[in-house]
Amino acid sequence: MQIEEKKQKILNSLAKTVNKLRGRQSQFMLASENDISASIISTVERGLKDPQLTTFYKLAEALNTRPHKLMKMIEDNLPDDFTMIDR
Repeated sequence: MQIEEKKQKILNSLAKTVNKLRGRQSQFMLASENDISASIISTVERGLKDPQLTTFYKLAEALNTRPHKLMKMIEDNLPDDFTMIDR
């Protein structure tokens, strides 16, 4: 699997996780209440944006979780044998 395919798997997992945690709250409300750009939330939820670490922290907080828990949820959506580095 190519590196871009692997990256896209992570972005898709992030998208699914953020969308699930956001629930029924609109992207606009989540963004406006948490000082995050609505366009960033939109692109993250479509698997198009690899957010900066600081944005990841803001997203976690906005979604009422800790960054390490958000990362764990993303990881849990990936295949058990997923790796970015081919050995």
